[in-house]
Amino acid sequence: MKKRLWLSLILIVASILAACANPNAPAGSAPAAGANTPAAAAPAGAVSEFHPAWPYTVPPGGHYNTFVTDGMALGIYQNLMEPSLFMYKWADDSWIPVAGTEWKWVDDKTLEVKLIQGAKWSDGSAFTSKDVVDTMSIYRLLNTTAWRDLKEVKAVDDTTVQFILIDPSNIMLRYLLRNAQIHASSVYGDYAKKVTDLVAAGKKPEDQEWKDLLAEFNKFRPADMVVLGPYKIDQTSITEAQMILNKVPTSYWADKVKFDRLVNYNGETPVITPLVLSGDVDYATHGFPPATVKQFEEQGYRILRPPVHNGPVIGFNFKIHPFEIKEFRQAIAYAIDRTQNGKVAFGDSGVPVKYMTGMSDNFIDQWVTPEAKAKLNTYDLDPKKAEELLTSINFKKGADGIWTDETGKPIEVEFLFQAEFADWSGAAKNACEQLTAFGIKCTGRSITYTQFATEINDGKFQIASLNFGSGNPHPSFSYDQDFRFYNSAMSGNGDVTKPGQSFDLKQKTDVLGDVDINALIDASSKGADVDAQKDAISKLALIYNETLPGVPLWERHGNNPVPSKFAAGWLPDTDPIYQNDPYGDSFVVIQILDGTLHGAAQK
Repeated sequence: MKKRLWLSLILIVASILAACANPNAPAGSAPAAGANTPAAAAPAGAVSEFHPAWPYTVPPGGHYNTFVTDGMALGIYQNLMEPSLFMYKWADDSWIPVAGTEWKWVDDKTLEVKLIQGAKWSDGSAFTSKDVVDTMSIYRLLNTTAWRDLKEVKAVDDTTVQFILIDPSNIMLRYLLRNAQIHASSVYGDYAKKVTDLVAAGKKPEDQEWKDLLAEFNKFRPADMVVLGPYKIDQTSITEAQMILNKVPTSYWADKVKFDRLVNYNGETPVITPLVLSGDVDYATHGFPPATVKQFEEQGYRILRPPVHNGPVIGFNFKIHPFEIKEFRQAIAYAIDRTQNGKVAFGDSGVPVKYMTGMSDNFIDQWVTPEAKAKLNTYDLDPKKAEELLTSINFKKGADGIWTDETGKPIEVEFLFQAEFADWSGAAKNACEQLTAFGIKCTGRSITYTQFATEINDGKFQIASLNFGSGNPHPSFSYDQDFRFYNSAMSGNGDVTKPGQSFDLKQKTDVLGDVDINALIDASSKGADVDAQKDAISKLALIYNETLPGVPLWERHGNNPVPSKFAAGWLPDTDPIYQNDPYGDSFVVIQILDGTLHGAAQK
């Protein structure tokens, strides 16, 4: 009875707020986070809207330097503001022009890109090759991965830019054409000039002058985001609940896109779920649990299930015993029912991992040699095998069913997971229950997702719900994620003062002997010889499969609801665009940019 009364009060308050809502109200005037109120309805036929949902940090914490942490970047929708040169079409290995029109290899080390002509930034400045060159200079200051293989970026003329590589590399297409989002020189040009001066003086990231400039840039806070794309954040509309992105009438894409504005809702799964149920969100990529998806389906919503090419993994802190023992991790792999875990956490979209290589099973036949594939252990559910492995390292199972290590100490683990991520937290909770049933006492600990990475990087965890794989079409990105992302101290990638997982990247393996994982990851993306890359990737697959720096559980496929109360024109499920990774090359953004999607009242 109390619950019904409480819900009634919420609905009454929400109705009052909705009636009074002013989408252009100053920041701070809306309800607090978790009390999202739909934007005030526009007069019929007056404004066409698309309603996405992507979390953001409100100012002053959220800011407009989108190169750095907490910048007001909106994930997949950032390409509608600060676009990349191209987007990738996974189905046929082709490139969709965005800020670029065409590209070619001038020679095996020179990539030349032609840019769109006549485009202007939202501050009126012309879009030219200088914007691309300056953008890449800032990425150089940040010491991004692309600059490991990039020698120089130069403007040939106002609409032509060349990327000069150190060595031939096919993977650089992804870094340069897709992953680099272009920023305005009118905002970042002064810093780009300072980087150029440092390079001319022979300075490098390890030099103090470079570190000082980086520290200064990380504190740089532009007053606004200058955009090239068709939409721009209305600063006065930003609240804890939502923000408005208005069409930029002078944008190159203004005549192509069909929506007058985007109304973006802020929050993770618990906050966004009721807005999807009410139909106030047109599309959401959040990790909705199976019960919620069933509600969506009962309401007649279309559910898109594209491959995401990554998933949850049980990650270990290798400074804590017994996680450093390979056989212990292998025993965990045999003890966990991955099919059950995926079903419980993510329903039909939680596809159990088969090959346990740290990359998507979808990549195996393309990138792993038949000889290597034949050696992969699939770790089929086998509790008896798990017990044999633990016994082989002198662990014992007591009369109470609890496992003890070689010293007789009961094995108890704490499992850290993100409170707001329904899919990852669901996987962690179920895995924890399965471990306890197996005889390894497991206790879950949830924290807010915004603090999760900090805890992992600081090494303040035992086991945790991490990611394996990557939404990029080359496995090198997956292994960068698996071995380096939360392992800076060992990889030299990022802040090396942070211990993270502390997994040694020089390993002695049964299948390959002594291996240097860092060197193999570099080799997997080096050059343009695909066969040589396949050799390195096959070795990495075998190494991951044996050492299990993490235990993959299931591969995520989208369970993305499309209520489409405000939007129409979606391509049918059979269209190859839905083979795109929904985060890496969003099919929604592509359909907005080319005008496929439009307002529900439009044709």
